[in-house]
Amino acid sequence: MTAHIYMDPARPAMRFRPIKAFGHFRKLVADKEDTAQVFHMAECLPSRRFHAQARAFCDSAAGQALMESEPFLPTLLDDHATLKTLPENSVAHAYMRFMKAEGLSAAGLVEESERPFANHPDYDDQFKWFTNRLRDTHDMVHVLTGYGRDALGEQCALGFSSSQYPGLVDWFLAWAGAAEIKRRVKVEASVFSAVAQARAAGKAAQAIYKQDIRALLAEPLEAARARMNIGDPTQYRLAHSQYRARGIDPYNFLSAVAA
Repeated sequence: MTAHIYMDPARPAMRFRPIKAFGHFRKLVADKEDTAQVFHMAECLPSRRFHAQARAFCDSAAGQALMESEPFLPTLLDDHATLKTLPENSVAHAYMRFMKAEGLSAAGLVEESERPFANHPDYDDQFKWFTNRLRDTHDMVHVLTGYGRDALGEQCALGFSSSQYPGLVDWFLAWAGAAEIKRRVKVEASVFSAVAQARAAGKAAQAIYKQDIRALLAEPLEAARARMNIGDPTQYRLAHSQYRARGIDPYNFLSAVAA
């Protein structure tokens, strides 16, 4: 059911607090699985351009239709029994393989996003629907782009997303995370080039958050990538090969740092 208003007037005005955001970033660097820090950062880095784009989509015919027709995405995405009935080469099967390999669930991300704000009021407005949609399709970004959940893959996925909507958090995390990788693993690798390519790819591609997710899940993965104009992550793969050539596992930078 479509919420009647874009923004609940009871919502407190967000304040721009970059120093506090950086503190949450340092906590995320210390534990990359502590994704609650990302949602804290979002509160500290509001963006007028982000709100303008969110409202434009919520006001659009496409946005209104999705609000009316689409089920709660985490329930849809975690219903693997139903997703298994879709073709083997579909986005759904690629998504399930990714989530199983990483030990993830859509419901788990919801829990992480809500935990920091458990004692806050809940605002049932269109802005909540929009931001939930970005959260719930984050792992779909990985599946569609080919960026893994290694340190660089996460920065590239965020770089891609930061060009699909003008939120400051994803943009900051992409570049700050890339700088952190370069600081910690002192090997010549195309880290910044990979993030730059990801941002260019996100700008060139159709926005994932605008997709009919049920239809997307049923689509063949390669056909979906072609239709949405999602390019090949060549710089990301190059960086991986550069790390491996130096005996470094890009999925385990800690061993390289310890060495």
